[in-house]
Amino acid sequence: MGFFEQMGGMALALFGAGLAVGLSCVGSAKGTGIAGEAGTGLLSQDPSKSGKVMVLQLLPGTQGLYGLVVFFVCLTRIGILGGTAPATAADGMKYLAACLPMALGGLLSAIAQGRVAAGSINILAKKPDDWSKGLILCGIVEFYAILSLLASMLMLLFMV
Repeated sequence: MGFFEQMGGMALALFGAGLAVGLSCVGSAKGTGIAGEAGTGLLSQDPSKSGKVMVLQLLPGTQGLYGLVVFFVCLTRIGILGGTAPATAADGMKYLAACLPMALGGLLSAIAQGRVAAGSINILAKKPDDWSKGLILCGIVEFYAILSLLASMLMLLFMV
């Protein structure tokens, strides 16, 4: 039995878990960075708005947390933290496929949310009383990150 036949399933499953957390965290880093750049401009002129700026900057960071949840669930399901190890490469591909919605959804939604958060910081700068409108716009993008989390979790938890 060759290496791929022996370890291929586990390797593919671990690759999927790594993508889920890695790409989600990359997106979160990029998104929070975009929002942070906008926030520093406002805070240099009005430090009293730091609490609201931090809330807006924090929002794109949630995708990294969602990716971490998928990562731990996958590790549990593949036997690293309990469960049963994928027996074949085909089993490993199932885990890889189950992790992809969070990996790609987390990456792209976090970057998009960072851009919306930066725009929301501009609202805060110009019309401080309307900052919650920007928060709602960020929440709309968050919804798609949650859908990505839900898709990955359902596939991981109900995989046959």
